[in-house]
Amino acid sequence: MSPQEATPPPSTAAKRARPKRVNTVGAWAAADAEAKLPPVFAGLREMYGERRWRPHAEPVDELVLTILSQRNTDRSTEQAYLTLRERFPMWEQVMLAPVEEVADAIHYAGLYLMKAPRIQEVLRRILEERGNFDLRFLRELPLEEARAWLLALPGVGPKTTAIVLLFSLGRPAFPVDTHVYRVTQRLGLIGPKATEASAHGTLETMIRVASENGALPATPQAAMFELHINLIGHGRKLCHAISPECGRCRLLPLCPFGQHRMAGAEEPAPAPSTRRAATTNTPEAGGNLE
Repeated sequence: MSPQEATPPPSTAAKRARPKRVNTVGAWAAADAEAKLPPVFAGLREMYGERRWRPHAEPVDELVLTILSQRNTDRSTEQAYLTLRERFPMWEQVMLAPVEEVADAIHYAGLYLMKAPRIQEVLRRILEERGNFDLRFLRELPLEEARAWLLALPGVGPKTTAIVLLFSLGRPAFPVDTHVYRVTQRLGLIGPKATEASAHGTLETMIRVASENGALPATPQAAMFELHINLIGHGRKLCHAISPECGRCRLLPLCPFGQHRMAGAEEPAPAPSTRRAATTNTPEAGGNLE
C-alpha cells in the first residue's frame, strides 16, 4: 500500500460486532480462579462431553505435526503433514532433503519457508543427541526434565512442548492455544495481565492441584486433556474472538466477561500480545513460531 492510500474503515456491521472493552485489572484473585475451576470443568463436560485420552502419534511425529500447525488451520496442517510423509517416508529423508523440497512438500502450511528449515534443524538436533528419532524415552523422565529437553530444541516453545507431552506421551502437561487463552481469561481462570506463555504454568498447576485434591473427577493428565479439548471446542463454537454468543453459554453465571457484556458494559481489555512479528520468527533469529 502506498503512503497516499488510506486503509478503508471497517464496515458498520463489523463495528457493531466487535465487543467494547472495560478495564477490570485488579479484580482477579487466584483463590477465586481455583474455586471456579471445578464448576467450569463440569459445565464444559455437560456441553461437550467427557473426553478420554487415547495414544496419539509417535512423539517425533507429533512434534513435527505441531510445528506445521503453528498459525495454520487444521485442514492445511493435515494436508501438509500427509504430503511430507508421502514424499519422505523416513524422518532421515526429511532431514537430508534439500530444504526447497521440504518447503514444497509442506507448502499447504502457512510460513512453510520458515517451517521447512526449522523442522530439519529439530530433526538434526534429535539425531545428534539421541542417535535416532525415538522420543519415547521422555515418558520415563521426570516431567520437568522432559519439558526442559523439548524446550531446548530450536524454536520449540511451551505450547508445542505441552502438546507432545500430553497427546503423544500421556504426561500431565497443559497446552494453551489462542482459544484456551481467550476463554480462560474471559472466565477469570487467569488474570487480565497473564500472557499465553505464563498461562501454561498457571493453568497446569491449578488443574493438577484441583485433581489431586479431588475437586476434579479425573487424574491430572485426564483432566488436562479433557479441559484442553473442551476449551478449544467452546472457543470455536460459542466464545468467539469477535461476537461471542454469551446468551447461549451455560458458563455465563461464572463468566465476568460475559456478564459485563450482557449487561451492556464494555469488554475487559485483553493482555498485550506476546507473539513476535512473523518477520522475526526466522530460524536465524531463533524465534518461536508459537
